[in-house]
Amino acid sequence: MMKTLILSLLLAGPAFAESQDDVVQGQLLSGWRMADGHYMAAVDLKLAPEWKTYWRAPGDAGIPPVFDWSGSTNLKSVQFHWPSPKVLTLNGMMTIGYLDRLVLPVEVVAVDPSKPVLLAVKMDLGVCHTVCMPAHLTLSEDLNGPGAKDDLISAALKAGPVQSRSAEARCKVEPIADGLRLTARINVPVQGKAETVVFETPDPSIWVSESKSHREGAVLVSETDLVPPNGAPFALDRGGVTVTVLAPDHSVELHGCPAP
Repeated sequence: MMKTLILSLLLAGPAFAESQDDVVQGQLLSGWRMADGHYMAAVDLKLAPEWKTYWRAPGDAGIPPVFDWSGSTNLKSVQFHWPSPKVLTLNGMMTIGYLDRLVLPVEVVAVDPSKPVLLAVKMDLGVCHTVCMPAHLTLSEDLNGPGAKDDLISAALKAGPVQSRSAEARCKVEPIADGLRLTARINVPVQGKAETVVFETPDPSIWVSESKSHREGAVLVSETDLVPPNGAPFALDRGGVTVTVLAPDHSVELHGCPAP
């Protein structure tokens, strides 16, 4: 059902007047080498005015980006440092992503730190305005030497989730006919007039419904349904659950959701 919805959104509207190059341009920023030997690079996506692309958990009407780093050499691992996204709407449905530009910091670990890294990525992503289109980008950049601090990457890192020592989430899990219902009580100060809670699980095949949230004083209570491909209750890895509270200009990210 979800694949059908995404496909219908991609094909919605008249024939595209724009080509991919008209609406999205990408590059890799080489960034700098950190004290621990890792590189801080970034994927830089420039979108046409009022076009958007999506966060890792894009909402029901969004298209999550997919990254393939297999063309790289001397690459051990990458870690994304996502800037806080915006809550947007598409055809009346909630989506989560970025308008106009996304600079996505990527922490790069080399297999052999004494040698350069050829960082190469193939990206599949969705870009949307009044209509949506799938996009494919192939980017590469050599990482070698100390590099130099980059203001764009530094700003994107600062735009990441707020770290709150006092915030925590506790989750009650109940079986439902086709999966689980998760109810989180999140001890976090009011983040603004609009608070959107997003749940992520370690298994990307599990469908996560749009959450329903309300305040009980200092506690933000949020409920979501988790539905696996086989449509049955399952064992949830609570430690792998990520809970993000999105506000208009920042986010708070919590890892793990133990029982109350």
